[in-house]
Amino acid sequence: MSESTVTVEPSATTTAEGSCCGSCGTGTAGAPATAAAERAVFQVEGMTCGHCVSSVTAELKKVAGVTEVAVDLATGRVTVDSTAPLADSDVAAAIDEAGYDLVGRLGA
Repeated sequence: MSESTVTVEPSATTTAEGSCCGSCGTGTAGAPATAAAERAVFQVEGMTCGHCVSSVTAELKKVAGVTEVAVDLATGRVTVDSTAPLADSDVAAAIDEAGYDLVGRLGA
């Protein structure tokens, strides 16, 4: 049997370090190019599925200054990065619009 060499080119989803970009949820994302000025974590009740996550994420991204939203469905924790501090009332209104209940702010 003869030996052959296979060269694998990095795909669009790998970073310079070779780690996954994380966009598909199967790997660890690299650090964002720019960090948000603020990070807050909120407890949300009523989320049970991926649709819930999508709804909460979409509504929170409509809030002025929000740059990133990460939802942990298992714990109900929602991490929100923003360019400036967010008013709890704005976050509560967005979560209410999505159809869920804001329990409160947990911190960063």
